[in-house]
Amino acid sequence: MPPTALWSSIAATLRNEIAAGSYRPGDKLPSEADLARRFGVNRHTVRRALADLAGARLVQARRGAGVYVAARPTDYPLGRRVRFQQNLAAAGQSAERKALLHATRAADRREAEALGLSDGAPVHVYEGISLADGSPLALFRSVFPAERFPDLPGALAETASVTAALARAGVTDYTRASTRITAKRASPTQALHLELRPGDPILRSVSVNVDTAGRAVEYGRTWFAGDRVSLIVTDDPTED
Repeated sequence: MPPTALWSSIAATLRNEIAAGSYRPGDKLPSEADLARRFGVNRHTVRRALADLAGARLVQARRGAGVYVAARPTDYPLGRRVRFQQNLAAAGQSAERKALLHATRAADRREAEALGLSDGAPVHVYEGISLADGSPLALFRSVFPAERFPDLPGALAETASVTAALARAGVTDYTRASTRITAKRASPTQALHLELRPGDPILRSVSVNVDTAGRAVEYGRTWFAGDRVSLIVTDDPTED
């Protein structure tokens, strides 16, 4: 068979197996080497077949992790109350957060302005990866006023939950005062963490959360993998 027919036949076989449920959304496909052995072809031919499936949005390659069957994007509401674990639970997915950084430093101009602080005031910074069913969904950076919440880093390290950590600091409720969403392209570092390719589309959310008295408690930036999430903006609060 000519090479074109080979990769097309392999793509059709894998497409049928995905449709039949042999590989479910989120499942990892066999490696290129395993597929090459299965079909008796070289890896270049397999790679062409996988590229065809990716072009049809049936699979997605995650850098350094392999090729996965595309999952339906996670519905992620952005209402007045946004709680990561509850949003994913509502979508039927398990939530996990992996910390990348806990630090205390001087606020930059944007952070100070968002939190109502003086330039250079100390802030706590919490950075990490949000995962849905073990797959990276987003990168996040949360910034908090350090003088108001001196013990927050320890609470964050222990609970891995902004809501629980703020509750320990006396903030029993907080709501989102503003949100700005911008389409971006993943930097090499972002792509590495999100298992994307550099330049792949991502969605950046910039928000300010306030307590019941209207005082800013968190300035947050989140970078969502563009093909894994549907951001739903609503005025209705998401209750705890």
